[in-house]
Amino acid sequence: QVMQMAQIVGGYSLGGADLLRRAMGKKNAEEMAQHRQIFRDGAAGNGLPVETADEIFDLMEKFAGYGFNKSHAAAYALLAYHTAYLKAHHPAAFYAANMSATMDDTDKVQILAADARANGVTILAPDVNLAEYRFRPVDPSTLRYGLGGIKGSGEAAIASIVKARSESPFTSLFDFCRRVDKRLVNRRTIESMVRAGAFDSIEKDRAALFASVGIAMEAAEQAEQSASQVSLFGGTDEAAREPELLHTLKWSMRDRLLNEKLALGYFFSGHLFDAYAGEVRRMVKTPLSAVQPRDDAQLLAGVVAQLRTAMTRRGKLIILELDDGSAKIEVTLFQELFDAHRDILKPDELLVIAGRVRDDRFSGGVRIAAERIMNLSDMRRTHGRGLKLSMNGQASTKKLMDLLGPYRNGPCPVSIDYDNGQARCTIDLPDDWRVTPRDELLKVLRDWLTPAGAEILY
Repeated sequence: QVMQMAQIVGGYSLGGADLLRRAMGKKNAEEMAQHRQIFRDGAAGNGLPVETADEIFDLMEKFAGYGFNKSHAAAYALLAYHTAYLKAHHPAAFYAANMSATMDDTDKVQILAADARANGVTILAPDVNLAEYRFRPVDPSTLRYGLGGIKGSGEAAIASIVKARSESPFTSLFDFCRRVDKRLVNRRTIESMVRAGAFDSIEKDRAALFASVGIAMEAAEQAEQSASQVSLFGGTDEAAREPELLHTLKWSMRDRLLNEKLALGYFFSGHLFDAYAGEVRRMVKTPLSAVQPRDDAQLLAGVVAQLRTAMTRRGKLIILELDDGSAKIEVTLFQELFDAHRDILKPDELLVIAGRVRDDRFSGGVRIAAERIMNLSDMRRTHGRGLKLSMNGQASTKKLMDLLGPYRNGPCPVSIDYDNGQARCTIDLPDDWRVTPRDELLKVLRDWLTPAGAEILY
C-alpha cells in the first residue's frame, strides 16, 4: 500500500518507492525528511497542494509503523490458525514441542509450563528411567519433562544415559554411576539431576542421594577396576558391595524447591510459599488475590519474586513483587526502609509486610506502601507466644538439650507436650531455655520428632 501510494500520488518509480518503504521501516528521520520533500514535489506534479501531500505522507508513515503487506499477514494468520488447532486438539504434543525448542531458556520453559498446567496438561517430572533428552507427550493431556531441560545435562550425556538404560532400568544411584559413561556424565550432571527429582522413582530421599553422589561415583570406579581383574574365586558379586546412601537431614519443602530452581530454573513441584503457608496463615489470613484497599495498615505475606528501583521526586523508590501463589502484587518502599532490611530483601525470601493498601487508578489494581517488614524469624519473635514440642516416652532428654543448646537465651519460651502412653502432661522449660526460633532449629527438631512435633504457637 505504501509503495502504491508513493507511485500514484508521489510519482515515485518502483525502485524509489521501495527505498521509501525501507526508510519508513528503519524510521530514519534524515532520510524521511528527504523523502517527504520528494513526495511533495511528485504530488505537486499531480495537482495536489502541499498540505494534502503532507497529510497523505503522515498516514503512510503511521501505517508503516505497524502495517503488514497482505501476503505477510496471510502467512501469519495461517500459522496462528495451525498453532491454535494443535494447542486445542493435541495439547501435550504442542507443549512438548515448544518446551523442547526453548529448553535452553528456562524463563520461556517456565511460562510454557504454567500455561500448560492452566490448560489442563499434566507435566510429569524428569525421570532417569523414563525421560528422553526432549520433552515427550505421554498421552494427549500428559507430557514427560525432558532430561535436556536440566541444567548441566548436555545432549551427549543424556544419549549415554538412554543407551545405558536400554538394557534394563537403573535400580540405584550406584547402579546408575556404574553403567553410564563417566566421560560424558560427570558429578555436576548427576547432582543437577538429583536436584531436579530425576532419581525420585529410585529413591525419594533427595538429600541422601545428593550427599552420596561422590561415594557412588568412587564405588563405581572401584567396581570397574575390580571387574577387570581376575578373581581368585572366579567372579565377584557387585550388588553385594553396593554402598549405603549417606544418612543426612532430609530436605524440607523449601530445600527441595530451591534445589529444583537451581536445576530447572524455577520451582517445579510446588510454590515456595507453600513451604510456609501452614504457619504464616495463622497470622496473615488474607491471600494476596483478596487484598482490598483499607485506611489502616494490613499484614501481607509472600515470597519475593523480584526487586527493581525507580527514581521519584522524593528519591529512590524500591519496588518489590510479592507472590503467594494466589497472585503477584507490587509493594513500594523508600531507600531508608530498604537499607534497614537489606539483608532479607532478596529473591525467594519470605516476607511479612505491614503496609497501607490504596486504589491504583493507573493500573486498575491496588498500590501498597510498606511501613514495616519482617521475615519469618522476626514474625515468630514478635507474634509467637511459644515453641511447643510433642514428645513420647522414647524421646531422649540429652538429645533435646543438644539440639536446643545453640539457640538458647532467645525470646521464645519452650513447652513440651509429653505422652508416654500411660500418662500425659505439659512441661514448661525454665526461662534460661528460651530459644531463638530459627528455621534451622525447627528443621532439626522436626526431623528428630515428626513434621508436626515442633510447632510455633501464635
